[in-house]
Amino acid sequence: MSSSEFKRVYQQVIEQTPASAQAYALTWTVPYRVGCMSITTAFAAGYDPAFCAAGCKATKASPWFNSASHRPFDDYGWRPAMMLAGSGFDEVKALIDRGVAADNTHPPGTAYLLSTSDQARNGRAGYYGAAIRAQQGRFRIERLESDMLVDRPDVMFYFTGLAQVKGIKTNTYRPGAIADHLTSTSGRLTGGSQMSSLRWLEAGATGSYGTVIEPCAFTEKFPRPDVVIDHYLDGDTLIEAYWKSVAWPGQGVFIGEPLAAPFAKP
Repeated sequence: MSSSEFKRVYQQVIEQTPASAQAYALTWTVPYRVGCMSITTAFAAGYDPAFCAAGCKATKASPWFNSASHRPFDDYGWRPAMMLAGSGFDEVKALIDRGVAADNTHPPGTAYLLSTSDQARNGRAGYYGAAIRAQQGRFRIERLESDMLVDRPDVMFYFTGLAQVKGIKTNTYRPGAIADHLTSTSGRLTGGSQMSSLRWLEAGATGSYGTVIEPCAFTEKFPRPDVVIDHYLDGDTLIEAYWKSVAWPGQGVFIGEPLAAPFAKP
């Protein structure tokens, strides 16, 4: 979508959005990009070239990163967005059903943190130790030196770094599961040369993330595993935990069922 067309649509949305609204659910799969930025950040904060990067450079930061806030519009003037993405109605309905089924269940499961052979895409491995230390005694985390995870019956989190991830459909994902892979353009949900983040939802995950345009290997442009795991286990919704884990979200698109809250407190 062009920035000029987006601005017209965005103004119409703003005029109809009640002041109490804190976030948006976008009920489509395409478009996933506005000009040089992701459509979820464009709806969150408005179109702004400061969220873009021509070449390898930093982009505008999110004020919601690793925040305790549950009211991002009231506190920061942002309405984070997540796309109910899928290849058709049945797939999106199943995605929503998984999110609803997850709520308040406090499911057992495992967080799988994969350190891969792809050095350019393995930058998040530096955060794995912090995730393990933070959740010791609270949730099972398994760190693996591997390019592939297969036949696991209890996936709650799955983070890796590869252009293509094999075997994801052999695993069973808990309702509410989060899974993503660090690579350049997994946020190109349709027609890209790298694996689309949409494949995670098709495999059974409830939320995923990917960049829509070359971000370079800045880990700030991708979800931090230690942050998203911590906020999710603390009871945040999917949209809260995922958004809070990305410091520079301008080039990344969030997909999934935004209100899934498997670890919400009664």
